[in-house]
Parts: sequence; structure tokens; C-alpha cells
Amino acid sequence: MKRTILILSFLLLMFSCKTENKKPDQPTKMQEVIAIHDEVMPKMTDISKLVAQLKPMADSTEAGLKYMRAMKDLQAAHRSMMDWMQGFGSRFDSDEILNGKELSEEKRAWLLEEEQKVIQLREDINGSIERAEALLKQD
Repeated sequence: MKRTILILSFLLLMFSCKTENKKPDQPTKMQEVIAIHDEVMPKMTDISKLVAQLKPMADSTEAGLKYMRAMKDLQAAHRSMMDWMQGFGSRFDSDEILNGKELSEEKRAWLLEEEQKVIQLREDINGSIERAEALLKQD
């Protein structure tokens, strides 16, 4: 147990030292996370349009099931974005997000978690869009 705490403390210390030595022109970890969000947020409109295109073809027949799955995949990606934003907003305040306010050690660890979540979110959103577009092109 003490060994685990020692290792975690060392890793946190290394992370905090790395952030302090960052060049001023390099984005902070917060800016990197927000940039990923900003990259995929406009795709929520694409998701809505694709859902609208798939909806008339989606039903419980064998032919309609592939459209239903694609539609549900898109809706799940959209819901994931909304959930991520809500969770992110509950962990960080606007000064931390927008103004670069210094993060506590706990919040720096949370930010690393959020980075992994938003990377996965980007993959889910882009993947669901690509699959839906490919399905629609088949017709």
C-alpha cells in the first residue's frame, strides 16, 4: 500500500514538473482536451442529419435492422457527447477551462481521465458517422 502511494506521488510530481516547464507557446493539457471537444462538437449537427435520413428506413424488418442499428449508434454517440460535457463541467469550473486557472493535483489527474474519455468519444462519433454514411451510400 505504501509502495503504491509512493509511486502515485512520484508520478504526480513528475506530471506537475512537466507542466511547469512547458513553453508558453505550447497548449496546456486543458487546451488540448478542449480542442478535441471543439473538433467533434460541430459533428453533432451531422449526427442529427444522418439520424433523420436513417429514420424512415429503420424498422424491425430484416432489411430495416441495419438502418436501425446505425441510427442507434449515432444516437449513442450524441448522448455520449452530452454526458461527457456534463461530467466535464461538473469537474472543472469556467476559470479552469477558459482562463487557465491552476489545477489541484486531484484535478490534474481528472484532466488526464477526461482526455482519455474525449479521445474515445471522438473515435465513437467519427466511427458512427462513417458507418452511417457508408450505409446510406450503399442505397
